Amino acid sequence: MKYPQWFLPIVLVALLITVGCSHSNVTISAQEDVLAQSPSSVLKPEPDRVTEALDRSDVPEAIRQIEIRWKNQYEDYFQGKFKTQIVPAAEIARSLNQINQRTKRKSALFYAIPSANHLDLMLVTANGKPIHRRITAANRSVLTQTLQSFRMGVVRDDSDPDDYLVPGQQLYRWIVAPLEAQLRAEGINQIIFCLGSGLRSLPLAALHDGQKFLIEKYNLAIIPAFNLLDRQSRTSPNTEILAMGASTFSNKPPLPGVPIEIASITQTPWQGTSLLNQEFTLKNLRAHRQKTPYGIVHLATHAEFSSGDVNRSYIQFWDQQLKLSQLQELGLQNPPVQLLVLSACRTALGDTRAEMGFAGLAVKAGSKAAIASLWSVSDASTLMLMKEFYRALKSAPVKADALREAQIEMIQNSDRLRAQIRDRRLPEEIRALADQNLAHPYHWAAFTLIGNPW
Repeated sequence: MKYPQWFLPIVLVALLITVGCSHSNVTISAQEDVLAQSPSSVLKPEPDRVTEALDRSDVPEAIRQIEIRWKNQYEDYFQGKFKTQIVPAAEIARSLNQINQRTKRKSALFYAIPSANHLDLMLVTANGKPIHRRITAANRSVLTQTLQSFRMGVVRDDSDPDDYLVPGQQLYRWIVAPLEAQLRAEGINQIIFCLGSGLRSLPLAALHDGQKFLIEKYNLAIIPAFNLLDRQSRTSPNTEILAMGASTFSNKPPLPGVPIEIASITQTPWQGTSLLNQEFTLKNLRAHRQKTPYGIVHLATHAEFSSGDVNRSYIQFWDQQLKLSQLQELGLQNPPVQLLVLSACRTALGDTRAEMGFAGLAVKAGSKAAIASLWSVSDASTLMLMKEFYRALKSAPVKADALREAQIEMIQNSDRLRAQIRDRRLPEEIRALADQNLAHPYHWAAFTLIGNPW
């Protein structure tokens, strides 16, 4: 076949581009790699029944449809049924009122549902009347771009403030500001977010109103759905901690701060047991909980919430990887664990499957709540944040108070914490990180409370 004269140069250029890409020496950071592995980061429309209900101003029906849809989604992802009942919006409001009276916190349930042409926001408070706002400026295209810019800004500890403040303020204007007048009017100080696809791995704490980060204004938690939320009371200050982890791995990067981390949180003011390296096994976890009903289980180890099938996500023990579909093997349901902490996770940010594993962690594991990180945070900042969290948790009225206090400490008192990192009793690998700017969201915004915030 005879080709036109212009065809051969185009073929040569294409070949050069292909060869150049396949032999590229450009490297990508670990955090950027997490973002690069998110093929499903484009936001998908939520079900038509939700939009139809909102179009006719039937907010309670829209909430019911969301709860049904999300229960089905999580059951499909985790490959099993959740024994739960869908409760109407009016019942959600009554439940919030009862919880508010018991905890002395004013909580609001906040739905954010992205779709092709707009972002739907719904707010349920104890007053019983749900509120809806539709943000047409936040269509799928612009919201996805802004989310990506924001994530890229917060997951790099060397990014400039504008890299995360500019998109973070735009997201605040779209997601929080439209309902903030109602939050203020009702004295809300704790927001429980139910987020749609593409938003469940959003580091909410780092959203910014132009003056303050969102975490400086409210307690925050995310839940997969209200009907999947365990609504029992707060963690007892008398509970004990089972802290386990590994500092070295055969096929993973070392975590040199882990021995200090787990030793520090099982001593004053808490009491507990620490198991390190070879002792960090699933068998030992179950055996220790059979002897002592530890209310808090802290795992300082690598954990991945990956794209695709649920079995691609795991928690790394010393001798095995526990797949996300096997979380019930932790045995946290009997007796129920109040709090599961994973201090060294990372998630394929923006991936709709990975974020379901992250948001559904507490439900699947059988714990009332979980704290996990959205990206891998440095050992030094993880150590400081966890020390502050457990110190605050001893006296905090609710779990969300303790995490918020620890994150604010990182933002406002980073110099004091850096001085602690320079302590000669710490490993040299930790002390080498003492000059980090701990006020940067990279160091604190990854840590997210999932499930029961009380």
